[in-house]
Amino acid sequence: MPSQVNASHILLNTEQEANVALYDVAHGKKFEDVAMERSLCPSKKKGGNLGWFRRGQMVREFENACFSGSKGAIIGPVRTQFGYHIIRIEDIR
Repeated sequence: MPSQVNASHILLNTEQEANVALYDVAHGKKFEDVAMERSLCPSKKKGGNLGWFRRGQMVREFENACFSGSKGAIIGPVRTQFGYHIIRIEDIR
């Protein structure tokens, strides 16, 4: 079981917006570009990257998605109290 995950995300208001972002990423747009253009999170300045985190540092739904994914996986949309996330697992350790 991983002790830390490095993940990037794109945060959007609606599931429909999240599905459009997921479609764009799945069809060749760079994840970082979509994050910088559309994400509501300040992490968009870093292409959506949140850096390394452990369990207990993120909201439960987001954390569960991150810790169940494999390196390179694109996950989502994941709904949290903040909105809808498209997540990319950058690395696991």
